[in-house]
Amino acid sequence: MSRIRSVDVFAVAVPFAKGFVLGSGAVGTPERAGSVIFVKITTEDGVVGWGEQRALPSWSYETAETIAVVIKRHLEPILLELTPFDVELFHTRAARRLSPAVSNGFPFARAAVDIAMHDAAGKIAGLPVHALLGGRLRDEIPLCSAIGVDGPQEVRERVQQSSDYAAYKVKIGGELDADIAAVTAAGEAAGGKPLWLDANQSYRPSSLRRLLDAVSEVPAIHCVEQPVDGTDVLAMRRVRSMIDLPVAIDEGSFTARDLARTVALDAADLVVVKICKAGGIRQALKTAQVATASGLELLASGLTDCGVGFAAALHLFAQLELALPAELNGPELLADLYVDGLAITKAVATVPTAPGLGVEVDEERIRSEAQELVFV
Repeated sequence: MSRIRSVDVFAVAVPFAKGFVLGSGAVGTPERAGSVIFVKITTEDGVVGWGEQRALPSWSYETAETIAVVIKRHLEPILLELTPFDVELFHTRAARRLSPAVSNGFPFARAAVDIAMHDAAGKIAGLPVHALLGGRLRDEIPLCSAIGVDGPQEVRERVQQSSDYAAYKVKIGGELDADIAAVTAAGEAAGGKPLWLDANQSYRPSSLRRLLDAVSEVPAIHCVEQPVDGTDVLAMRRVRSMIDLPVAIDEGSFTARDLARTVALDAADLVVVKICKAGGIRQALKTAQVATASGLELLASGLTDCGVGFAAALHLFAQLELALPAELNGPELLADLYVDGLAITKAVATVPTAPGLGVEVDEERIRSEAQELVFV
């Protein structure tokens, strides 16, 4: 079987169509592009696989520079000994070389490579990625609109503009009065559709209870995600004991082992599954399996992915039972996805069926916009 012959890495400043702010800070604005790393692997037979990952150090520790250096200096030597089908062997060797000392060693870098391996493997096999994973349960995935931290009028307008979406993920930033106003505005405009509140670690337990008491009359609040510091699982357990609303864990659970610890501590009702934090598609699937076996519900999300990451997420989430529509907000927020072949109609994405990820990557544009990377 043909081994991987080369690994190319491109850093691109991807423009946003709309501003998007989390509790931990801005992801991007039309004036401020976000950094995305694209990975291209090529086999000895000329088969190409593409991967992608956004660098967002305000959310997790990896930067565009570290992702690129880790891939070229540490992961490429491993990849050149493998075929695209050797996904588990790649992760085992990567973990030996880059120790997952706390939870998960350089997951964003490994996720980009993992996606590229799946893309190439699917093309070699003549199968879509979801078939490599065991097959899809559905052909389409409804999407959840992402509403960033903003004033009540702006939140209301964004919800109204996103009326095709089946649910709304509303970011809250830790400012009690502002968050009360924003959640209330979202509820008034949502027409009874589910609201998924996401604090991105911006609250203390006592303040969160005050917020939820103040918005208790807002209809259809489904859950609150990661209200406290991701490293403080005991605070998550305390929050869960203090409020009636289901609690979802995100930044506090990168791996299946993280989630197993969360389950043992009764610290969450739901888990947010992201390919980036898990370190790849198969690793994210392991997290989902732990959740399902433990009675936790699944929430699907990404990190404002371009088309490569978005397609990978569709293949993964097509085989999982989700508690809410998937919050994959790249098509909603980015000015360009750098691929052709995605089909999204009225906020419902069609799962690709062509071999690999099922999308055509605009390599010419990626190369023309790539920033120079120096590896010394």
